[in-house]
Amino acid sequence: MKYTVLSRGDEKSDRIKETIVDHLAHFNFEYDEKEPDLAISVGGDGTFLENFHTFVHRLDSTAFIGIHTGHLGFYADWVPEELEKLLLQVANKPYHIVEYPLLAISIAHKDGRVDEHLALNECSVKTPDGSVVLDLSIKGEHFETFRGDGLVISTPSGSTAYNKALNGAIIHPSLASIQVTELASINNRVFRTIGSPLILPSHHPCTLRPVLDKSFFIAIDHMTENHTDIESITCSVAKQRVRFARFRPFPFWKRVHDSFIADKR
Repeated sequence: MKYTVLSRGDEKSDRIKETIVDHLAHFNFEYDEKEPDLAISVGGDGTFLENFHTFVHRLDSTAFIGIHTGHLGFYADWVPEELEKLLLQVANKPYHIVEYPLLAISIAHKDGRVDEHLALNECSVKTPDGSVVLDLSIKGEHFETFRGDGLVISTPSGSTAYNKALNGAIIHPSLASIQVTELASINNRVFRTIGSPLILPSHHPCTLRPVLDKSFFIAIDHMTENHTDIESITCSVAKQRVRFARFRPFPFWKRVHDSFIADKR
């Protein structure tokens, strides 16, 4: 098996990476940063997201696993104290694949260019210049004109990230869906939005069209770019799915409970 390890870069994470490489070398595992079968991240969710986007072009061939050394590791199944157990599992036991839905983002520019992206967590649309004003269409039909600080479109697994901070719903990843959540919408006698998160099925893409000629900050997971020529942004459930390597059961609701409710004292 070919594998790679991405460390967050702190001393603890780097030590764990060295231990993983040393241990798996004894089992004739091949370290491969180009075409790994297994991509291991050591750090927090940010490290996991970086690993995902490094191998986003290999989702059919690369599975992901995380070791948590940060403050919150929603995607990490393992902690440093379990490292020896994990390495024995990797070396001797076939892993089980669990797949989660992804978000497909298509950014159309006024010059005709179209950029295609995938997100594990979410895509957010904001502007550095006043309020965002966007026409929101669902399945090709105009739904509303949004005015406010921005919109966040998330995956089911990403529903526990930025979306949760905006009081969006937490969605189980067995549901192939996306969620549209408002960020400080303007609602008064003149302007009106739905004011609630929208959960859309896989056959209901949503399209955002700027009403005003402004620049936009478009963030895809941990990466943000400034765009000045946006024609439209279309979001939908992606055909591709992310593959997690599971060596033991870790149900989604237990993951949510352990991340946000469990008392760690």
